[in-house]
Amino acid sequence: MHPQNMNINIEELVNLDFSISRVGVPTLDSPLKDVIFVGDSESITYCADRNINNELYASGKNVPAFVAAGPRKKLYHDATWTRAAIVTCGGLCPGLNDVIKALVNTLYYTYKVDNIFGIQYGYSGLNPSNGLKPIVLNPDIVDGIHTTGGSILGSSRGHQDTEEIVRTLDRLNINILFTIGGDGTQRGAHDIAVELKKRNLPVSVIGIPKTIDNDLCFMDKTFGFETAVQVAAPIISCAHNEAKGYLNGVGLIKLMGRDSGFIAAYASLANSLVNFCLIPEVQFELYGENGLLPALERRLARKQHAVIVVAEGAGQNLFQDDGEVTVDKSGNKLHKDIGILLKDEISLYMKSRNIDFSMKYIDPSYILRSTPANGMDSIFCLHLAQHAVHAAMAGMTDVVVANWQGNFTYVPTSLATRSRRKIDPRGQLWQSVLLSTRQNTDWPSKAAE
Repeated sequence: MHPQNMNINIEELVNLDFSISRVGVPTLDSPLKDVIFVGDSESITYCADRNINNELYASGKNVPAFVAAGPRKKLYHDATWTRAAIVTCGGLCPGLNDVIKALVNTLYYTYKVDNIFGIQYGYSGLNPSNGLKPIVLNPDIVDGIHTTGGSILGSSRGHQDTEEIVRTLDRLNINILFTIGGDGTQRGAHDIAVELKKRNLPVSVIGIPKTIDNDLCFMDKTFGFETAVQVAAPIISCAHNEAKGYLNGVGLIKLMGRDSGFIAAYASLANSLVNFCLIPEVQFELYGENGLLPALERRLARKQHAVIVVAEGAGQNLFQDDGEVTVDKSGNKLHKDIGILLKDEISLYMKSRNIDFSMKYIDPSYILRSTPANGMDSIFCLHLAQHAVHAAMAGMTDVVVANWQGNFTYVPTSLATRSRRKIDPRGQLWQSVLLSTRQNTDWPSKAAE
């Protein structure tokens, strides 16, 4: 069984544990009034297909389901004694400040938590050897930060000693830690939660997933992704204008997407001026009968211009394997620069074919990362932060807040980081891209992939 548009086989999930860990039994009454509380038994099924769920029931298998997010009637942490910390890690992303502001305001106004601290420059700020002191956060300090990109707390990549982090949390009497970051950040958060449990320290560790690539498991989207697509769309128009301005003009845009091509795919759908979309999930060659370059030549012969969008992780098979694997401080594999390779190879090919052409190459990656969140992302950040605070005050831990099929959920951190979410070349998304770009007109070998 493989539900449409889901690239994880549901049969692999029936034995996974989707239950949520807690630091203790919640016994305190929630201060919230006139709200609909969510019970821990309320769940959101992984698969929305009733036939598949009925088949699982009939065969006696578990139906994979997430714990529903939302305010709980009983709390574990007493607001009077609660000291919460917020940390942002990894690369910048639209919406970081929105999440920070919403966390602070929800803690302060909804649950009356007065002691809130910002950890400077990622997990580095929890290692005392780096000399970075926490900063006090309150609604006045975070007022207006949502209008700017980046993070007021700063960020960093790389591993820090987990035991040292836990000692710091204990010394500062922190009993709630919010970790805003991608898979590396959340794997670190999981390690912190495990170490806290070993030491019998009742500290809730709650993750707010952040990856502009939109590639974390068990969630439909992560914050900042919609903004990235919105910013990328007019850049495609600029590349198109440049391409149309010259005979055989080629506009080449490299977008973010290390191992998953969601930004490239959605940007190509958002602006249908794209003629070729290249993503990591669909391998391609440059030369030969099924090569990109002959396909580009055919496109230019028909239309005298072309726009190509390529994800940064696409086409890695085109580079000579030197046996060396380099990684960044977060342990992510560093890919070779496909944008420069394509620019150079297209130029060489066109010259070899005596084709007069014009090449314009655009790499807007850091523009996408550092811009403020758009309206929809700001709302999404607000909801994520509110649900994160609800989980923390109820004593949940080792969990991330996610959105699945329009519902907010709590997902065990170990599951959210078990693998990367990728585009299914047979699924609706990629088929929509092929219909939009019509790249199979000049490149028929890619139509069925």
